[in-house]
Amino acid sequence: MVCVSTLSKSISLKVGMLLRRIWTFRRRYCTFPLLLFGVAVCLFYQTLMVDRSRFKSGQPNGLNKTIITDQELLLKFPERLISLLETTLADNDVQRSKQSHAGRVVVLTGQHVATDTEVQLYQRVLQLQGYHVDLARYAETSSALRQDKKNGGGWTLLICLKGSEKSCLRKIRFSHLKPNQRVNIIPRLVEAFQVTDGVCHFLKDERLSGLTLPIIPSACGPSGAPRGDWRLDVPSDSSVKQVPVSMVNVYVLVSSATPLTAFFHQTGLVKSHLDNTSHAVKLQVFFQEKLGPVSSVRTSEQMKQVITEVLMAALLTTEESSSEPWCRLCFQLLTFTLHFSASLPSVVTKVQMGLHFEGLRDPVFDGQITKEFMLEDVLNFLLPPSQSAVEQESPSQDRAQREAAVRYHSCESTKSLCMPPDEMQLMLQFHQQLKKPENFGLPSMTPKKKDRCVDPHLRQLYTDPALVLTPLFNPWVKEYRAEVPFDVVTIRIRPEPVSPHCHIHLDEQRGPRMANYPVGLGNSRINILVMDESEPEPVVMTIYTLHIFRESRPSLPMFDDYVMCGFVQDCGLVVQPDQPCGLEPLAWLNSPGDPKASARPCTSGDVPGRWVVPCLSCSDNRTCDWREVTWHPDSCYYPLLHRPQLQKCMMDKKVLFIGDSTNRGMMYYLMERVNTTLEDWDKAHDTIIYHNLNQGRTLISYTYYPQFWLHRTQRPTFERALLELIERSRPLENSHQTVLVVGGVQWLNLNHLMAMQQVLERENLQNILVVVKSMGMGFHLPVDGIRSLSLSGVQELYKMNKNILTSAKNSGYEVVDTFSITMGRYKEFLQGRCACHFHEVGKPSFSSAPLHRKMKILRHGGESGTETNRPFDQQEEVLWSQPNSSYHVRGAVNQVYSEILLSRVCANHGHNKTAVLTD
Repeated sequence: MVCVSTLSKSISLKVGMLLRRIWTFRRRYCTFPLLLFGVAVCLFYQTLMVDRSRFKSGQPNGLNKTIITDQELLLKFPERLISLLETTLADNDVQRSKQSHAGRVVVLTGQHVATDTEVQLYQRVLQLQGYHVDLARYAETSSALRQDKKNGGGWTLLICLKGSEKSCLRKIRFSHLKPNQRVNIIPRLVEAFQVTDGVCHFLKDERLSGLTLPIIPSACGPSGAPRGDWRLDVPSDSSVKQVPVSMVNVYVLVSSATPLTAFFHQTGLVKSHLDNTSHAVKLQVFFQEKLGPVSSVRTSEQMKQVITEVLMAALLTTEESSSEPWCRLCFQLLTFTLHFSASLPSVVTKVQMGLHFEGLRDPVFDGQITKEFMLEDVLNFLLPPSQSAVEQESPSQDRAQREAAVRYHSCESTKSLCMPPDEMQLMLQFHQQLKKPENFGLPSMTPKKKDRCVDPHLRQLYTDPALVLTPLFNPWVKEYRAEVPFDVVTIRIRPEPVSPHCHIHLDEQRGPRMANYPVGLGNSRINILVMDESEPEPVVMTIYTLHIFRESRPSLPMFDDYVMCGFVQDCGLVVQPDQPCGLEPLAWLNSPGDPKASARPCTSGDVPGRWVVPCLSCSDNRTCDWREVTWHPDSCYYPLLHRPQLQKCMMDKKVLFIGDSTNRGMMYYLMERVNTTLEDWDKAHDTIIYHNLNQGRTLISYTYYPQFWLHRTQRPTFERALLELIERSRPLENSHQTVLVVGGVQWLNLNHLMAMQQVLERENLQNILVVVKSMGMGFHLPVDGIRSLSLSGVQELYKMNKNILTSAKNSGYEVVDTFSITMGRYKEFLQGRCACHFHEVGKPSFSSAPLHRKMKILRHGGESGTETNRPFDQQEEVLWSQPNSSYHVRGAVNQVYSEILLSRVCANHGHNKTAVLTD
């Protein structure tokens, strides 16, 4: 806080003595922040001394004596001042309660649109305080301002956002504002600081020639413009080079220009001379860490003095030229950039209008959050609640007692607080600020230990990109929904609690406070836990839930005039640099070509292929019908078995799965295909066995590997996990009636294949059918808390995958190349932090727009026994999920490689000559 006075030293001394007495009184009787109350009395004393002569000239002599006597008495007895302020405030509440309307706020958006986070912030905070908010682009287009000009009706607050300042200065008559009207612009400060040479012009102003201003001369170039080589100002003395040198952005709220009163926010932006970026930090914490508790107080006071002197210089240079000298309740946000050194006094290098966060490590997200955090503090700090909010908070107050209060402008009673209306308005403003949070002003030097989370709510939920929440954010609403387009694959989320003593964790009690989340197709859910950690055992106080729905790829319905386009990889993640990316025309698929080329069944599960989709043009993926996208092997087809054939193939088989959740997804797909329904499922992370498959004639068993959440020394080895799966599944035949499916996302390597071969030989199972599911796409997004792969890492993984497939086939194993299949559709992952799940299990949907589309198959077979590939002309629908299904496996990409798995397991059984097509 900065309380600026132009009084003599003797008056300043009296003010200081008075403040010490008041602080002593407040320590004994009150819990309000002491410093803010000192500001109020400082303002009151300055108003008394500076404006006494002006007020005398316009009032009767008898009234003057009453005013002077009352004010002098109040200075001697501060407890009476407190009592009268509270009485006056209560009386004002009575007067507001008689009005039928709440306060009105006009927000001029300027360069912003109504959906911008800054505009929404103003709307949310002001509406919570009970105000009506009107939006307009400029002052000239605001109907609320035009009505106010006609009938004198009343807006309470005018917010001029970036781009509307000139409109405000041009249209608003600041000297004619009503006592309760506030504007976020102080014209004299705009005139002083919004110039090309910034603070440098103060050094050349003749009116300030006798003053030594704390402005660093070397910050101004030859033309007077600021320059940024502040590191050159470090003293050359070797003993000084080791002290911390920093650029500090201090965010200042000037709440009154006459008398000048300003506050600084506790959070600042600090950039060390050793760093290339800035970071936000509590200023007092920064000073204490660098200087210790004693020197930090001295430095903080000196910093306030520097800000004071520059603000005073600004007002002195505009005193005569400004046409708008009075604006009691106007306020202005400023960014002061100070050169700070532990051995030298702080000096100003730059002053900017508004809040600026240049050089912040993350200006888009952290910068926006910090800005909104401060703006919310400003509104809560400056504005009294509107009457509607007051009624909600305290409807049962004693109205009779408040009706008996004496109005401040009635000077007939010696119990009155008799002051001019504009000065009383300032006093009441500061009295309101006594009850506000302490984010403005000096923080406590000795923070309390074990502070409890007494208000377990969020003040705001910040996301990048900014989400449009339904409903609009309100601390009392616990559940929200939002939608994002297909191309948004990650969301950065940072919830902020109302109380700093409450701790935030995402998803779980030990989760991060802020995190990047992958957003899978369809629904994703994020839990926000507000916790009290003041005790040894943390307690979850409140849970907020955010549901995010990510849209599918935009699709254009297929017309008659289409072409078939194919792609192997997406241009957003080029895994094979030597191969093309994106859509390419497939002439061979659009014409009959060689009828035998694609009429042969595939002999392995890693045949090269590509995704095929019908489009109006292969040069524009927005013209494609992505509902019809299919996997198409280049030289063969994978047979699709109808359910009776599949049940016959699986009869008396035992299928053992070992791997991670992607392997488990294939298992549940197989179970639903064979049984028609999926009666049971579990996110098993151990061993689980299913006996109720195919009328009890097929057994499915599964073991999760690797158990990555355990310490390395406690994780079961692959050999041990495989042995346990074998033992739990016995008796087993040493034939293809026993099937082992092994694989996962990215953990499989050649050593696992060697270990598996050794185990099977020892257990006399060397003749069973082994299917190796290769690696797949995942871990390619920068998600907090888990590893992520760079592009080069993904490219290296592709090479490793090829080696695994080659080695597995050399060992006589079947393979399913899931990497090639997931590579082109890596953005179409479903819920999960790894971005590797292309399936999910849930209740089936049988609405008009089901979550899982019916599988389409393409028949091969033409006239006179000649087999041809006739796309989309003869289609057969196969739907094995019936309405009585308990669960359903959803996921088009998982469906493709799971069907390839079934085709390899049942390769020796009869099958239709069909090729798989999926949505």
